Order: sequence, then structure tokens, then C-alpha cells
Amino acid sequence: MLMPYKTIIIDDEPISINRIKRLLKEYDDTFEIIGEALNGQDGLEMIEDLRPDLIFLDIEMPILTGFEMLERLTFMPIVIFVTAYDQFAIKAFEENSIDYLLKPIEKSRLDKAVQKLQKFTENQALKISVDSLQSLTELLKPKKEIHSISVKQGDKILIIALQDIAFFQADDKYVFLHTLDNKQFITNYTISNLSEKLPSNFIRISRSSIVNGNQIRELEKHFSGKYLVALNDSKRTKIETGISYHDNLKRFSL
Repeated sequence: MLMPYKTIIIDDEPISINRIKRLLKEYDDTFEIIGEALNGQDGLEMIEDLRPDLIFLDIEMPILTGFEMLERLTFMPIVIFVTAYDQFAIKAFEENSIDYLLKPIEKSRLDKAVQKLQKFTENQALKISVDSLQSLTELLKPKKEIHSISVKQGDKILIIALQDIAFFQADDKYVFLHTLDNKQFITNYTISNLSEKLPSNFIRISRSSIVNGNQIRELEKHFSGKYLVALNDSKRTKIETGISYHDNLKRFSL
């Protein structure tokens, strides 16, 4: 890749954006800042429109988090995360060959990130993969457990106990809750929201599906290294797994 890297900064804190810009002035032969965004949605649109080589990306942002934004991209630039996660969680970034800047950003740490970047070419490990993103998302997101899901039915609000839920399935803009007795309701959650909040027996098995692990009847080998997860609901539903989520199933079965 020819330098300078066309760069977008995505962070909901203008102070953080200004600090990154100020620090990058020393590297004007390495970075060309072509855009700034204050939330994940604007960042998503800017990336798809401008196709940058590299982005500095905050994680906790309004509308779309950094992870949710990356999941929606059709064009994937090099990513350097800007994060407030603690040092223990940061190990996940290193293991996935993704660099990071810990807030508040220090010049010495940025220097190291630039040195690391300069050692890699376009096709090497700093190019974030969808699989590594999925693993990182599941590993770092905190769990805030819930015990029931409220859904609308006409003028009523129903409270569905978690033990009565077979699975959740995303379809276009909506996420549907499916009960063991074959009822279906639209929820106000995204799959990512549910991954954060549901207890550990609910397993994300693909980008669009979460199943109640206590209701898994069996696993069937499927094409391309995937599985079909067979459930105990009244329809005996079978859902195809995503390869990058197999570790979730393994951890649950141990």
C-alpha cells in the first residue's frame, strides 16, 4: 500500500478526535486525514463512501458501537481501536493482531502503533477479518443479564420468561423471539444487545441467531464445517451455525 494512508477518525468525543489529529501531525507522511465522524452510523456511511485505507475507531459510541459498525461494513479498512478497556481485556486485541490506543492516548503509544503499522502490508495481519471481529466482539462485551423479555402484542405488553424461549433470529431490520410452543414476537433488541444481556446458557451460534442452550437436542454435521443445531421446541427447529461461533458451542458443552 502506498502511503500516506487515507484515514478516518471515528470517536464520539471531539476532544479525543482533536488529540489524535494533533498527534498525527508529526506523521503527515504516513496519514492523510480525509474524514471525522462522531458516531458509528456516520462512520459507517463515511467509510462506504470514502473507502479509507485506515480508521481510528472508538468502541463505545451512540447509535452504533464500533463493533456493530464493523459488522455492517462491506468494505473493511485497517483498524486501530481507540478504547478505554482495561489492560486485561486489551490482550484480546493483541491476540487478534489488531492494534489499539488506550485512552487517554499517549504519544509514546501512538509512536509504537505507527511503527507496527509500517511493518505490515495491505494483505497482512492488521487487516481485520470478519472471524476475528466476531471472536473479539463476544470476548470483550460485558454481560448484563436479564431474566425475561417484554414484547408487544396489540395493546398489551407480554413478559416472556427466558426458560420459555427457544431462540432469537435476526431477519432484515428485526429480531424475532421464538418460544418453545411455536409463538413468534418482534423484540426491541439487536442480536448484539441480546449477546450482552442474556445469561450464559443462551449461545450465539451465528451472526443472526442465538439459541437457548438448555433446549439443544442435538448437533448435526452440515456443509463446509458447519453444524445444524436441533432444538426441543414444538417445531423441532434446526438452525445452521456460523463457523466463527463454534467455540461458543464448545464452551457450553464442556
